[in-house]
Amino acid sequence: MSTAHDFDFLHGEWQGSHRRRTRFLDPASAWEPAFPSTSHCRPLFGGAANVDEIDMPHLGYKGLTLRLFEPSTRQWSLHWSSSATGRLFPPVVGRFTGDRGEFHGDDVHDGHEVRVRFVWSGVSATAARWEQAFSPDGGDTWVTNWIMDFTRPPVLPPASGTPSG
Repeated sequence: MSTAHDFDFLHGEWQGSHRRRTRFLDPASAWEPAFPSTSHCRPLFGGAANVDEIDMPHLGYKGLTLRLFEPSTRQWSLHWSSSATGRLFPPVVGRFTGDRGEFHGDDVHDGHEVRVRFVWSGVSATAARWEQAFSPDGGDTWVTNWIMDFTRPPVLPPASGTPSG
């Protein structure tokens, strides 16, 4: 059952490796070359909410996700925004079952109404995977169009020696 601490794993610093389809609604389209990102997530409301900012220099913009847990429904709503648009996209809503979270919503992509699905999986203290898929037919078929693998950045040892002055 989903709880207000499902996304606690995401708090802190991350490195990302992204793969995106060249055409988000075409399952036969090629995958773009992988590109990196960095992100930082911080908890709010004692863990029942969080916000992260992701920097994707390859794309020339940053993104922001606000996640909110609703105790009465035991569901999360995930709200995405991009510095490229300055727009808050419609939320996806769902929950975790075990270490897999699935979230759905409705949006428009390139003038086409789509059903949107986010899936979080492979969740651990040092890694996680996020996938986005669109369905142009109300959820009968899905095209996974963006995959992001998260890893924790390496922890650098403290500098040795005495500071010079």
